[in-house]
Amino acid sequence: MTEAEEGAASVHGIVPAVGRAVVPCRACLSGEDLDWLGGRSVSLALDLPTSVVVGPLGAAVPAGGGAGSWADEVWAFLRRRLPGLGPRPPAVTARSQAPAASGLSSSTALIVALFRAFTQAALPAGGDGGEWPVPARTLAQWAYEFEFAIFNGGGMDHLAVIAGGLLLLDGRTTGLPEIRHRTAFPDEWAVVVLDSGTRKDTSDHIRSVRAQLAAGDARLAAYRRRSDAASGAVWEAVRDRDLAALGAAMSEAHSAMRDLQRMSTPLLEELRSLALRTVGLPLKLSGAGGGGALVGVCPAADRAEVVARLRRALGPAHPRVRVIEARAAAGLAPEVAAAPAP
Repeated sequence: MTEAEEGAASVHGIVPAVGRAVVPCRACLSGEDLDWLGGRSVSLALDLPTSVVVGPLGAAVPAGGGAGSWADEVWAFLRRRLPGLGPRPPAVTARSQAPAASGLSSSTALIVALFRAFTQAALPAGGDGGEWPVPARTLAQWAYEFEFAIFNGGGMDHLAVIAGGLLLLDGRTTGLPEIRHRTAFPDEWAVVVLDSGTRKDTSDHIRSVRAQLAAGDARLAAYRRRSDAASGAVWEAVRDRDLAALGAAMSEAHSAMRDLQRMSTPLLEELRSLALRTVGLPLKLSGAGGGGALVGVCPAADRAEVVARLRRALGPAHPRVRVIEARAAAGLAPEVAAAPAP
């Protein structure tokens, strides 16, 4: 940092300390689009994290380690809300273990991580970096507003990666959903992700569904009813530690997505049939947009065998498909689930 920059930071009460954030991704077990259509949805944070490290002002961005235009845009958003931020963001290094454009909220994880790391780097003088410089609920609201302006979607992802764990959400037509319940995912269960290698397109999907909503489409109304009921069944199955019931409820959620909203594809259906036939694992598409990843839940004790058999079954016929082991993850601030919504 130059002397002039250091002086400007001092004048505005901003300390150019290093900020960092590690944010989980999330799988949607039921209720795609209901976070903004209205109705119940169930999300699970997964330990496929996105990490962001913010360096001192003026530092060069490491090769291949930048966050693209998101860093500039998030910084510009924050400058309108936090006085004293300079015109350009500090250097950012970003890494993610979640497959991109797969329905696992990797983009939201990056955006939330940037918000968290940037606000941490801009702590008032004397801050030690251990406390939230901006309340976690405010950060969730800001991240939602930022992404809504681009994609016009809902707030499930932002709450899922910040609160972590398993969430039962009640959707709203505007604003963040209400967190009805949060609970830990059973330790005796493991999550298996099949990344199809085909990218989803949420922006076109949301435009299409909003047009359905404006037209009072009967199929959309039916989807909302079936998906809401499936979300209730998913939540009850986890509460009762009933793995068979969970698989059935997730399958019903997927069927509603496929049959009423055309969210699935022939490849995804082929992969679902293969997993059910090979290892008896029900899979559900996570996220909308006609591509992405499928998720299933199996006993943790069987995870290694399930993954190995799936990989063998995929073989040379599906070289782009990846089988990824995952566990439930805590979020950045689980206490957000206990805080009353504004």
